[in-house]
Amino acid sequence: MKKSQIIAIAIGIVAVAILFSLPRVVVDNDEGVTEMSETEQSEPNSPVGMHEPEVDESIKADINTLLVKLESEDNKEKFVTFADSIASLYFQASKYDSAGFYYERALEKSTNLERLEKTGNAYYEAYTFALDEKKIVRLAEKTRTYLNQILEKDPKRLDLKTKVAMTYVSSTNPMQGITMLREVLEADPKNEDALFNMGILSMQSGQYKRAAERFEELVQYHPDNLQGQFYLAVSYFESKQTNKAKKQFGKVKDMTMDQMILSSVESYLERL
Repeated sequence: MKKSQIIAIAIGIVAVAILFSLPRVVVDNDEGVTEMSETEQSEPNSPVGMHEPEVDESIKADINTLLVKLESEDNKEKFVTFADSIASLYFQASKYDSAGFYYERALEKSTNLERLEKTGNAYYEAYTFALDEKKIVRLAEKTRTYLNQILEKDPKRLDLKTKVAMTYVSSTNPMQGITMLREVLEADPKNEDALFNMGILSMQSGQYKRAAERFEELVQYHPDNLQGQFYLAVSYFESKQTNKAKKQFGKVKDMTMDQMILSSVESYLERL
């Protein structure tokens, strides 16, 4: 779950609510994997068009113009150019599933590593926001299809391996994802994404002391990671480490002027 990610979780009270509603199966413990209930929410199944009412009008107009050109284009190079441009506009509008769909269309005509990565990344971003169980499975599979092709050629891409790992933790084989994250940390003990995601997974399973340990590692190596600092404070709070929680929330307050974050911090402090 990339900061991106991660994975894609806003900071604040709303963020914490979203965190615990995400449909994931987890987690990082010595015994194995703990299954959590999944939240289901009906979402359209079509990968394209489902977001268009939310797209900015100027971007939508550009997309529609390019779509007309795309569907009537016989030249392979021009077709790829139009498809890539549509995908980029959807990505710009944070409509990641539609971006992935058009990157895929470009791949049908011309395959290269850069486009494979863009396609996998677009589907991963869409995956991090998905709530419908069937859609989660589909987007996870799409992510793995494209990013694994990059990893086959360049196994050292730990950033992509972390993303692939996160698609497994909500699958029927969640331990594979945990194992991959541990492999990332074996190769790079300071890996920001892997440490963050292991902390998030521990939070999701209610292992707050373990989550705190992960976030402590994260902020030790990456002190500017605001999400990590915030979730460290929350982990202290939930694990009843009151003094540490007060100190850590104070540190978060000193790191940002964002009113949503500050409001969330104050809410926690009032409960201490």
